Amino acid sequence: MHEVMEGAEEHGGEQGTLPVAVTMAILAVLVAMATLLGHRASTEELLLQTQASDQWAYYQAKNIRLHEMQAVADILGTVAPLDKEKTEAMREQYLKEVERYESEKDEVSEKAKELENERALVAKREDRYDAAEVILEIALIICSLTLLTKKRFFWFAGILVGILGLAVAAGGLMVH
Repeated sequence: MHEVMEGAEEHGGEQGTLPVAVTMAILAVLVAMATLLGHRASTEELLLQTQASDQWAYYQAKNIRLHEMQAVADILGTVAPLDKEKTEAMREQYLKEVERYESEKDEVSEKAKELENERALVAKREDRYDAAEVILEIALIICSLTLLTKKRFFWFAGILVGILGLAVAAGGLMVH
Protein backbone atom coordinates (compact mmCIF):
# COMPACT_ATOMS: atom_id res chain seq x y z
CA MET A 1 0.00 0.00 0.00
CA HIS A 2 2.81 2.37 0.89
CA GLU A 3 4.42 1.71 -2.49
CA VAL A 4 1.04 2.19 -4.14
CA MET A 5 0.58 5.50 -2.33
CA GLU A 6 4.04 6.66 -3.33
CA GLY A 7 3.30 5.75 -6.95
CA ALA A 8 -0.07 7.43 -6.71
CA GLU A 9 1.49 10.67 -5.57
CA GLU A 10 3.42 10.71 -8.84
CA HIS A 11 0.14 10.19 -10.77
CA GLY A 12 -1.94 12.73 -8.92
CA GLY A 13 -2.62 10.66 -5.78
CA GLU A 14 -5.69 8.95 -7.19
CA GLN A 15 -4.56 5.32 -7.48
CA GLY A 16 -3.27 5.00 -3.90
CA THR A 17 -6.44 6.31 -2.38
CA LEU A 18 -8.75 4.17 -4.49
CA PRO A 19 -8.53 0.98 -2.34
CA VAL A 20 -9.01 3.06 0.80
CA ALA A 21 -11.95 4.91 -0.72
CA VAL A 22 -13.59 1.64 -1.81
CA THR A 23 -13.06 0.21 1.67
CA MET A 24 -14.61 3.33 3.19
CA ALA A 25 -17.58 3.11 0.83
CA ILE A 26 -18.14 -0.52 1.79
CA LEU A 27 -17.91 0.38 5.48
CA ALA A 28 -20.39 3.23 4.96
CA VAL A 29 -22.87 0.80 3.37
CA LEU A 30 -22.40 -1.63 6.26
CA VAL A 31 -22.99 1.21 8.75
CA ALA A 32 -26.21 2.09 6.93
CA MET A 33 -27.35 -1.54 6.98
CA ALA A 34 -26.59 -1.94 10.70
CA THR A 35 -28.43 1.31 11.40
CA LEU A 36 -31.47 0.16 9.43
CA LEU A 37 -31.52 -3.23 11.16
CA GLY A 38 -31.20 -1.53 14.55
CA HIS A 39 -34.10 0.82 13.81
CA ARG A 40 -36.29 -2.02 12.59
CA ALA A 41 -35.49 -4.09 15.68
CA SER A 42 -36.29 -1.10 17.88
CA THR A 43 -39.67 -0.67 16.20
CA GLU A 44 -40.40 -4.38 16.54
CA GLU A 45 -39.43 -4.28 20.21
CA LEU A 46 -41.84 -1.40 20.87
CA LEU A 47 -44.63 -3.19 19.02
CA LEU A 48 -44.10 -6.38 21.00
CA GLN A 49 -44.03 -4.44 24.27
CA THR A 50 -47.33 -2.79 23.36
CA GLN A 51 -48.86 -6.16 22.49
CA ALA A 52 -47.64 -7.65 25.78
CA SER A 53 -49.09 -4.69 27.70
CA ASP A 54 -52.40 -5.17 25.89
CA GLN A 55 -52.38 -8.85 26.84
CA TRP A 56 -51.73 -8.00 30.48
CA ALA A 57 -54.63 -5.51 30.42
CA TYR A 58 -56.82 -8.24 28.92
CA TYR A 59 -55.61 -10.62 31.65
CA GLN A 60 -56.54 -8.05 34.27
CA ALA A 61 -60.03 -7.65 32.76
CA LYS A 62 -60.52 -11.43 32.81
CA ASN A 63 -59.33 -11.53 36.40
CA ILE A 64 -61.76 -8.80 37.44
CA ARG A 65 -64.65 -10.60 35.73
CA LEU A 66 -63.62 -13.85 37.42
CA HIS A 67 -63.76 -12.20 40.85
CA GLU A 68 -67.12 -10.59 40.06
CA MET A 69 -68.57 -13.96 39.05
CA GLN A 70 -67.08 -15.61 42.13
CA ALA A 71 -68.57 -12.92 44.37
CA VAL A 72 -72.06 -13.33 42.85
CA ALA A 73 -71.82 -17.13 43.16
CA ASP A 74 -70.74 -16.77 46.80
CA ILE A 75 -73.62 -14.40 47.55
CA LEU A 76 -76.10 -16.74 45.90
CA GLY A 77 -74.75 -19.57 48.04
CA THR A 78 -75.23 -17.70 51.30
CA VAL A 79 -78.56 -15.85 50.99
CA ALA A 80 -81.90 -17.41 51.85
CA PRO A 81 -83.64 -17.45 48.47
CA LEU A 82 -87.36 -17.62 47.84
CA ASP A 83 -86.82 -20.08 44.98
CA LYS A 84 -83.99 -22.45 45.95
CA GLU A 85 -83.89 -24.28 42.61
CA LYS A 86 -83.67 -21.09 40.56
CA THR A 87 -81.02 -19.67 42.89
CA GLU A 88 -78.96 -22.87 42.71
CA ALA A 89 -79.22 -22.92 38.89
CA MET A 90 -78.02 -19.30 38.77
CA ARG A 91 -75.20 -20.14 41.18
CA GLU A 92 -74.11 -23.06 38.97
CA GLN A 93 -74.16 -20.78 35.93
CA TYR A 94 -71.92 -18.26 37.71
CA LEU A 95 -69.55 -21.01 38.86
CA LYS A 96 -69.24 -22.21 35.23
CA GLU A 97 -68.37 -18.65 34.25
CA VAL A 98 -65.75 -18.60 37.01
CA GLU A 99 -64.16 -21.74 35.53
CA ARG A 100 -64.25 -20.28 32.01
CA TYR A 101 -62.62 -17.02 33.12
CA GLU A 102 -60.01 -18.94 35.09
CA SER A 103 -58.94 -20.95 32.03
CA GLU A 104 -59.09 -17.94 29.68
CA LYS A 105 -57.07 -15.87 32.15
CA ASP A 106 -54.30 -18.48 32.11
CA GLU A 107 -54.24 -18.53 28.29
CA VAL A 108 -53.99 -14.74 28.16
CA SER A 109 -51.19 -14.80 30.72
CA GLU A 110 -49.22 -17.32 28.65
CA LYS A 111 -49.65 -15.20 25.51
CA ALA A 112 -48.41 -12.11 27.37
CA LYS A 113 -45.36 -14.01 28.64
CA GLU A 114 -44.60 -15.26 25.11
CA LEU A 115 -44.74 -11.70 23.79
CA GLU A 116 -42.42 -10.52 26.56
CA ASN A 117 -39.93 -13.30 25.77
CA GLU A 118 -40.03 -12.41 22.08
CA ARG A 119 -39.51 -8.74 22.94
CA ALA A 120 -36.47 -9.67 25.03
CA LEU A 121 -34.94 -11.51 22.05
CA VAL A 122 -35.59 -8.56 19.76
CA ALA A 123 -33.97 -6.26 22.35
CA LYS A 124 -30.84 -8.44 22.29
CA ARG A 125 -30.83 -8.29 18.50
CA GLU A 126 -31.22 -4.50 18.62
CA ASP A 127 -28.29 -4.22 21.04
CA ARG A 128 -26.07 -6.20 18.66
CA TYR A 129 -27.05 -4.03 15.69
CA ASP A 130 -26.40 -0.86 17.67
CA ALA A 131 -22.98 -2.15 18.75
CA ALA A 132 -22.20 -3.17 15.16
CA GLU A 133 -23.13 0.31 13.96
CA VAL A 134 -20.72 1.93 16.41
CA ILE A 135 -17.90 -0.50 15.60
CA LEU A 136 -18.37 0.00 11.85
CA GLU A 137 -18.35 3.78 12.28
CA ILE A 138 -15.09 3.49 14.20
CA ALA A 139 -13.68 1.32 11.38
CA LEU A 140 -14.70 3.99 8.88
CA ILE A 141 -12.92 6.68 10.90
CA ILE A 142 -9.79 4.56 11.27
CA CYS A 143 -9.74 3.96 7.51
CA SER A 144 -10.07 7.68 6.87
CA LEU A 145 -6.90 8.23 8.87
CA THR A 146 -5.09 6.44 6.04
CA LEU A 147 -5.91 9.33 3.72
CA LEU A 148 -4.54 11.85 6.19
CA THR A 149 -1.40 10.01 7.29
CA LYS A 150 -0.64 7.93 4.17
CA LYS A 151 0.09 5.00 6.51
CA ARG A 152 -1.41 1.70 5.45
CA PHE A 153 -1.52 0.49 9.05
CA PHE A 154 -4.72 2.52 9.50
CA TRP A 155 -6.26 0.95 6.41
CA PHE A 156 -5.57 -2.58 7.68
CA ALA A 157 -6.70 -1.66 11.20
CA GLY A 158 -9.92 -0.21 9.76
CA ILE A 159 -10.53 -3.37 7.77
CA LEU A 160 -10.00 -5.54 10.88
CA VAL A 161 -12.32 -3.40 12.99
CA GLY A 162 -14.83 -3.49 10.13
CA ILE A 163 -14.71 -7.29 10.10
CA LEU A 164 -15.36 -7.24 13.85
CA GLY A 165 -18.35 -4.93 13.30
CA LEU A 166 -19.66 -7.21 10.57
CA ALA A 167 -19.33 -10.21 12.90
CA VAL A 168 -21.26 -8.39 15.63
CA ALA A 169 -24.03 -7.53 13.14
CA ALA A 170 -24.13 -11.16 11.98
CA GLY A 171 -24.48 -12.12 15.63
CA GLY A 172 -27.64 -10.02 15.73
CA LEU A 173 -29.04 -12.04 12.84
CA MET A 174 -28.31 -15.25 14.77
CA VAL A 175 -30.31 -14.26 17.87
CA HIS A 176 -33.44 -16.41 17.92
